[in-house]
Amino acid sequence: MDSSSLRGLRDEYAELEKQLADPAVHADQSRARKLGRRYAQLTPVIKAIGELDATREDLTAARELAAEDPAFATEAQELADRVPALEERLSELLLPRDPYDGSDVVMEIKSGEGGEESALFAGDLLRMYLRYAERHGWKAEVLDAVDSDLGGYKDVTVSIKSKGTDADGVWARFKYEGGVHRVQRVPATESQGRIHTSAAGVLIYPEPEDVEVEIDPNDLRIDVFRSSGPGGQSVNTTDSAVRVTHLPTGIVVSCQNEKSQIQNRARAIQVLQARLQAIAEEEAASKAADARRSQVRTVDRSERVRTYNFPENRISDHRVNFKAYNLDQVLDGELDAVLDALADADRQERLATAAS
Repeated sequence: MDSSSLRGLRDEYAELEKQLADPAVHADQSRARKLGRRYAQLTPVIKAIGELDATREDLTAARELAAEDPAFATEAQELADRVPALEERLSELLLPRDPYDGSDVVMEIKSGEGGEESALFAGDLLRMYLRYAERHGWKAEVLDAVDSDLGGYKDVTVSIKSKGTDADGVWARFKYEGGVHRVQRVPATESQGRIHTSAAGVLIYPEPEDVEVEIDPNDLRIDVFRSSGPGGQSVNTTDSAVRVTHLPTGIVVSCQNEKSQIQNRARAIQVLQARLQAIAEEEAASKAADARRSQVRTVDRSERVRTYNFPENRISDHRVNFKAYNLDQVLDGELDAVLDALADADRQERLATAAS
C-alpha cells in the first residue's frame, strides 16, 4: 500500500478516536458499536505502521552512525533484519477483510441421513456451539426448534451474539462451520453394537446490524400458532408463536421463544432478512466469479466438511487436513484448534491471491 493510502488510514483512525470520545455518539448504540469495531480493526494496522516507520528511522540513523563508528554496524544489521518481517506483518493486516467478521450470526442445524441418530447428533452439535459461545462470553438464544422423539433435533435455529466491539466477532470464528458434519459411532438405537455413519447440516449467516435487504410485506405469509415444548407439549395458552413464509423463495422461518407474538414476528423477520442477505450475496459472488466458499445445502454424507469419529475419539476437518484425537473436548466446546487451522488456511490463501 502506498504512503498516501497509509496516511488515509491514519486519518480515519484519528477521526474514529474523535467520534468515539464524543458522548453523543454513544446515544446510538448501533452506531457506536460499528465505529468501535472499525476502530478495533484499524488499531493493529496503525500500530504496525508506527512500528515499521520507527524501525526504518532507527535503521537510517544507525547506518549513518555506523559510517563514522563501526560499533553501530551490528545494531544497523539487526534493524535491517527486522524490516522485512514488519513489512510482511503489515501486508497481512492490510489484506481485504470479510466485512462481516465482526457480525453476530444466525445458525441452523438440520438432521439428515440417519433418522433419530442424525437428530441426536444435531443436538450434540448444538451443545458444542453453545458451549463454545459460553466460553467466549457470547449470548446464545435458541429461536426455534423441531424436536425428535429421542431428545435430539430435526431442525434448530440459534442466534449467537457477542457483547463487545472486537474486530473479530462471532462470524469471524463460525463462518467456516457451514456444511455437512458427519458422525461415526454406535447409535443409541443400535442393539448389535455396530458403528453407523450419519450426518447433520450446518447453515450459518451473518446477522447484519443494518440490513440491506428490503422485504415487500406482500411477499410474506404470516401464520401464528401456540408455542410448544419438548414432545409437542403446549407451553403457552395463547397463539404467540409465529411462522413467516417468504413466498418468492419459499423460505420459512419460525420463532416461538419471545414473550409476545409481536416480538416473535419481529425476530422471525430479522432472521429472514439475514437469510435473504446471504442468498443475495451468494448470487452476486457467483456472477462475479468470486472464489468465496459456498455452504453445502444438502445433508449428504458424501459431501462432508468434517467427521466426528467416536470410537477413535477423532475429529477430522477435510478441507485443511486437520486431525486431532480430543473429540470429547471438542464436543464440550474446545473448538479453537480446528477453527484456528481453518482461519490460518484462509489467510494463507488470501496472501497467495494478493501476491499473484
